[in-house]
Amino acid sequence: MAAHAGRVLAMRERRAAGLRNPMGWLSLVGLHWLAPGSVAFGSDPANPITLHAERGSVAPIVGSFEMVGDRVLVHPAPGGGLTLAGAPVSDGLELVDDVTGAEEGPTVLEVASLRLYLIARGAGRLGIRVKDTAARALREFEGIESFPVDPAWRVVGRLESAAPGSTIAVPDILGASTPEPTPGDVVFEVGGVAHRLHALEAMPGHLELIFGDETNRHETYGGGRFLETGPVQADGAVEIDFNLAYNPPCVFSPYATCPMPPPGNRLALRVEAGECLPKGGTLHT
Repeated sequence: MAAHAGRVLAMRERRAAGLRNPMGWLSLVGLHWLAPGSVAFGSDPANPITLHAERGSVAPIVGSFEMVGDRVLVHPAPGGGLTLAGAPVSDGLELVDDVTGAEEGPTVLEVASLRLYLIARGAGRLGIRVKDTAARALREFEGIESFPVDPAWRVVGRLESAAPGSTIAVPDILGASTPEPTPGDVVFEVGGVAHRLHALEAMPGHLELIFGDETNRHETYGGGRFLETGPVQADGAVEIDFNLAYNPPCVFSPYATCPMPPPGNRLALRVEAGECLPKGGTLHT
């Protein structure tokens, strides 16, 4: 029991350290969806994309983004101070988005304490995400509230495998829904009552669960929480430790694009385990 609690608390420490990273979710301060054509960005409020940095100065016009089909090019303005890895940005640089660059990372542009990069979402939607490495939320972060570690919320379930190629519709906070591959459903018991959750693929051999429960909107985030299971065993058995349930990024910034529980993944019970709403509340409940 002590070893289990130690592992959970260590994970929570790693989680808090990740949020304190200057490029973590607490630094997310803007999201600007693009349309075909060019759009200017800088501190001038006349720009369609207006930028303000907590540290350093942002030129009135830093440059412009040009969307051509499924490509986005950047055109830096003279004296705008736009850099990439500390070097001036070349005119017409094509940006790599966060999906295409999932392994090596997207192209990250720099101006003052801001970091800008391209994100791709469903149906060809492209946008510029803005992070501020000196964001106020980073300075004021006091940690994440969590329920006390309770071994009763560490349960063993069983994966009921889906047919190869099966998908489930996963909604997101933007109102879109994306079909995602599913390995099947996880069935488990709490207090002698059986429950079922549709699972997604996580790291090899593990499952990802996006679920809601009756603590949502009060003790926990209204849009549900995430959980990665232990490895699926040869007989389908899988450990589900709700003490490891964690908040989606939308808890920490209104500019995140979080998935939400798929239909059928809202549990009719109170899961009093895992992360709660952060200190100071949440931007979306």
